[in-house]
Amino acid sequence: MKFLAITLIVHAPDPVTGERKPTTERLREVVDNAVLAEELGFDGFGVGERHERPFISSSPPVVLSHIAARTSVIRLFTAVTTLSLLDPVRAYEDYATLDHLSGGRLELMIGKGNGAAQAKLFHVTAEDQWDRNREAYELFRRLWREDKFTWSGRFRPSLTDAETWPRPLQRPIRIWHGSATSKESVDLAARWGDPLFSANVTNPIEPYAELVDHYRERWAHYGHDPKDVLIGAGSAGYYATKRSQDALDTYRPIFEARLETFRRYGAEPVFHSIEDAVERGSILVGSPEQIIDKVHRYHERFGHEVMHIQADGDGLTSRQHRASLELFQSDIAPVLRREIPSRPFPAAPAGR
Repeated sequence: MKFLAITLIVHAPDPVTGERKPTTERLREVVDNAVLAEELGFDGFGVGERHERPFISSSPPVVLSHIAARTSVIRLFTAVTTLSLLDPVRAYEDYATLDHLSGGRLELMIGKGNGAAQAKLFHVTAEDQWDRNREAYELFRRLWREDKFTWSGRFRPSLTDAETWPRPLQRPIRIWHGSATSKESVDLAARWGDPLFSANVTNPIEPYAELVDHYRERWAHYGHDPKDVLIGAGSAGYYATKRSQDALDTYRPIFEARLETFRRYGAEPVFHSIEDAVERGSILVGSPEQIIDKVHRYHERFGHEVMHIQADGDGLTSRQHRASLELFQSDIAPVLRREIPSRPFPAAPAGR
């Protein structure tokens, strides 16, 4: 199994102290966490994309470019690139440039994105969001593969003998499809033979597992070899200590503050206590042995080879956060790497 540390760059008051870091400090913290992830041996670091409160992750190419300059081997992920909101030509230009600057370490996750505020900001409606996502992706993937082409669609001006620069370093780059609630994203991934990354955050396992099952069915329907299926899955939080009760006691006020945040933004939580979330959800809080067991249970249902844990401290002190990540790499990751085989990530290509 391979492991990503991912952040959506939430910019909100600390769930324990109530203090909110300045924007500059929060962004620098993200870059420092990416450097730490590489130091500790994570396979990848991901930055999400959101265009509304409480996030400041509206420009992943800029953040990932800075991370690329501070790191050397860790793979860099978007999580996710919200193609339904973007001009795919402009998104391609940003990411092709980043691909070169990172030495071919970039991997993309694309998705529709969610949130009423950002949809309003970009004039996307519930009626056209999936059509926008599909059309944008089908143009986006051609941009990575073709030096010149002609194209027309519904949502952006047509292209005639269009050329885009720079041409990418990875040809083609690997593109994952983020999946949370809808069969549309799953079907799009299966149609093009692309890997799927299940959000696996908000709900119990079964709704996500049903989408993964649908992905496998559609994959076969489109004529792809079942052995080529590649699946990743997220988690709803992470904190490990040698004793499980210590982890629960430390994380409890963080989790309870998160529940209040959900309610403040009008979302009723699915899990109403840390014990309920640990029992029924994907949150990884406990001892190394408990976390290993949970990942195995999810793997039995998903068959995933890649998983993510939260890159941010999320209310933990810097010392607690680092100690927990160190424990993951010393006591958890080696066992899961050995017991759940995974295929290698793409090798960085030689410069063009």
